[in-house]
Amino acid sequence: MASERKFVTENIRRVLLKEYLMSKVGRAGFGGLDVQRTPMGTRVTLITERPGLVIGRRGEAIKSLTKAIEEDFNFNNPQIEVQEVENPNLNAQIMAEKLANALERGWHFRRAGHSTVRRIMDSGARGCQVIIAGKLTGQRHRTEKFKEGHIKFCGEAKLNFMARGFAAAKLKPGIIGVTVQIMDPNARLPDEVKIIPPPTVPAAPEVPATKEGEAASKAEEKKAEEAVQELKKTAEGEVAAQAKVRKPRAKKKEGEPGVKPEGAPEEPGAPGVPKKVVRKRKKKEPEAGAAAQQQAEAPKELPPAEQPELPAQTLPADEKKEG
Repeated sequence: MASERKFVTENIRRVLLKEYLMSKVGRAGFGGLDVQRTPMGTRVTLITERPGLVIGRRGEAIKSLTKAIEEDFNFNNPQIEVQEVENPNLNAQIMAEKLANALERGWHFRRAGHSTVRRIMDSGARGCQVIIAGKLTGQRHRTEKFKEGHIKFCGEAKLNFMARGFAAAKLKPGIIGVTVQIMDPNARLPDEVKIIPPPTVPAAPEVPATKEGEAASKAEEKKAEEAVQELKKTAEGEVAAQAKVRKPRAKKKEGEPGVKPEGAPEEPGAPGVPKKVVRKRKKKEPEAGAAAQQQAEAPKELPPAEQPELPAQTLPADEKKEG
């Protein structure tokens, strides 16, 4: 139990140190704290947006912080190191504090949340989530979430790649909590697999063809042609055999049309078998028909009594004298 109590008291002391530095270095943009024990003492690494405000003129501000850490929090020989943040928009703690300051200045929570998410994603983050909780629009507590991109909620990926920041905004209705989570742009998730192509093998040098190799290749080609010809012949023989084989006709049952009953005589003149009646067509006589047609077309001769009288022909005078 003694070792467990020791770990608990050590963590409580670090949390109190972090809250103290956040209150003292609020204007400089507090971005994080790292405490390491060394043989020479305790190294405190302070990450800020503007390190000049932390150091102060001629190092007065940092000297006062070092004295307070040693006396109030009982750290042995503390040494404060100030680092500047490369990209403040990808630091979760700095963005949480900026969002809380915007809410205190009177920004609407929805407008402030969307602008923060857009600013983080434009800086290259893989994903982010903003949670605002408190009395936002009335006397009842509510929670609003704004998220975009890829977010991990549990597991090793969350512990390694998700940075978390928290800040509080003090308003008239009450305190509003602001939580910001940002995924590292360089995060490599377990499902992202890179396939390395196999190394290229140099092609084998071409061997010049010899007479023995050419003869062997020609012999193989000849064998292949003979095999193809044999296959063609066997296929043609099978087709011819199938064409010769005919299926036997199915026998007709009695009672069907065209089937003779048993014991019926086969000769056509036998009794009980109807005779076939053959009708012969009469041939037309062409001569009689042609004569009748000629008689019908010829003009009818009138009897001598009904013939019309022709007028007498008058001869000229010279012919009369000669007569």
